[in-house]
Amino acid sequence: MNKLHLIAGSASQDLAKKVSELLKIPLTGIEDKRFVNGEIYIRVKSKVRGDDVYVIQSLAGQVNDNLMELLILIDALKRSSAGRINLICPMLCYSRQDRKAESREPITAKLVADLLSVAGADRLVTVDLHADQIQGFYDIPVDHFVGYPFFAKYIKKHYSKKDLVIVSPDIGGVKRANKLADLLGLKIAIIDKVRREHNKSEVMHLVGEVKGKIAVIIDDIIDTGGSIANAAEAVKANGAREVIICGTHALLSGEAVKNLEECCASKILLTDTVPILDEKKIGKIEVISVAPLLAKVIKRIHLNRSLGELFKWEDKKRVL
Repeated sequence: MNKLHLIAGSASQDLAKKVSELLKIPLTGIEDKRFVNGEIYIRVKSKVRGDDVYVIQSLAGQVNDNLMELLILIDALKRSSAGRINLICPMLCYSRQDRKAESREPITAKLVADLLSVAGADRLVTVDLHADQIQGFYDIPVDHFVGYPFFAKYIKKHYSKKDLVIVSPDIGGVKRANKLADLLGLKIAIIDKVRREHNKSEVMHLVGEVKGKIAVIIDDIIDTGGSIANAAEAVKANGAREVIICGTHALLSGEAVKNLEECCASKILLTDTVPILDEKKIGKIEVISVAPLLAKVIKRIHLNRSLGELFKWEDKKRVL
């Protein structure tokens, strides 16, 4: 593991520390400051010439600042002659616009891909892209991991299979729900909803049987929490005896904490791809860390070993 550098971006300090501890490799320091006018200054404090560098930075929270910080850091590493610049971005920003839904709209997921590639990144590792096809927007290798195995492991440990049903909160999440259901050997239900404006949705129909079951609703992003809370109320109204919410990226914007606290879900499982402030960790929230997975990924990439074993979630006995 010689000549390997881990660098923490300002948006993923805690996650980077966990990865650092697991790999037993100290974080490489950077000087990161803001000028009075808001411009960002970055300087790498250690020599990285010819070395393998892994930058851990989720593009959430102060999205635009964090994206710009990452671009500047990539440029600093490139101009320092780093051997390989590997981005560990558990969450990618602007991924919800992966196509033109209306005329004169941008495709921001492609724009971000161009920015990171042109800046000088050599590889990207991410978790739960909003749409799988975003991988094709990049001209560099993209290793796309998924969040549902983390939830599968927790659910398998704490709940009886005969009591459960997996629920997709919308048509777009059916593939994700099916994967989780297949891993646990369960059936699924699907909520048909219409989104009349951004961050607002209306439940129309529930397809599938949830009566008397513990309904596990799985989604990739929990932003304001309104849509997932509505989904929870819908399955409860259709006879589910308990509701569990699973979300990979916990943005928790606006009144998300209030929406989640007031909704009927008894437990909310989240990962730490995005840092969750202590004041947002209400009693029903439980956070599962992706650090062990990221540590394995970094080690295998650095040693030029296959990542294939880490993608084999189909083995129901394995589940992480």
